[in-house]
Amino acid sequence: MSQADPQERQRTGIIGWPVTHSRSPLIHNGWIEQLGLSAQYDRCPISPEADFRGALEAMARVGFIGANVTIPHKETAFAAVNRCDAAAAKLGAVNTLLFDDGEIIGSNTDGAGFIAALDAAAGNWRGQPAVVLGAGGATRAIIVALAEAGAPHITLANRTRARAEPLAALLDDSPTQCTIVDWAQRHEGLADCGLLVNATSLGMGGHPPLELSLDGLASGAMVSDIVYTPLHTPLLQMARAGGYIAVDGLGMLMNQAALSFETWFGVKPPVDAALRARLMADLGEA
Repeated sequence: MSQADPQERQRTGIIGWPVTHSRSPLIHNGWIEQLGLSAQYDRCPISPEADFRGALEAMARVGFIGANVTIPHKETAFAAVNRCDAAAAKLGAVNTLLFDDGEIIGSNTDGAGFIAALDAAAGNWRGQPAVVLGAGGATRAIIVALAEAGAPHITLANRTRARAEPLAALLDDSPTQCTIVDWAQRHEGLADCGLLVNATSLGMGGHPPLELSLDGLASGAMVSDIVYTPLHTPLLQMARAGGYIAVDGLGMLMNQAALSFETWFGVKPPVDAALRARLMADLGEA
């Protein structure tokens, strides 16, 4: 690998399979234009059968300074990097790559992006128990980030208990207690929690709705749904109707992207109403 000439346009992008519908180019190219950088952000499809490390080295040779990584390559990227940050090491997954002087450096901004989205919503969620639904890749980052943010207890519900157990094990060395409950008991813990997170695909376009009653949820609690298609999921509509603080999936998307952008360019881009409006227009939610 060789470093790109700093006088040339710096290239970044998102690696995945597929990446056709990713909103990341809209986000990053908007920031690049806004900040007047000589750079570009592209979609970079890499098939699961490809030589992943070889593909990264080829990207660096043609001027890429880094990239985001999405499904199905986050674990593959973790195995391919020379070194990584603590979050990526804990999760065994990388969503941000930096090509630096012959090295491939990995990081994971998903958890920090999720926390930043909650903080931006200004709810009183810190220090309170949480209920998290689902046991996919996003859940791994979310529960670790919540534990690091001081959640005293996390109730984790998933349709397959066996998939939830390795996630709970991530908190074995944390002061945060994690209790796994069967999917039928997903309402358990709502009365005491300050945060409910839906990290399943239920309620997403083309998927069944999430069947959940918020009747027992503590007053003033925050309800987060990490999907953003649709932006106003049935869960969030129900939360708003009940007077709870609703946090949609755009917050996590924007904030994790901002952390990646800062990794590559050394400047923190604005996560503001203008960016949200561009994304909402692209989603047909304007």
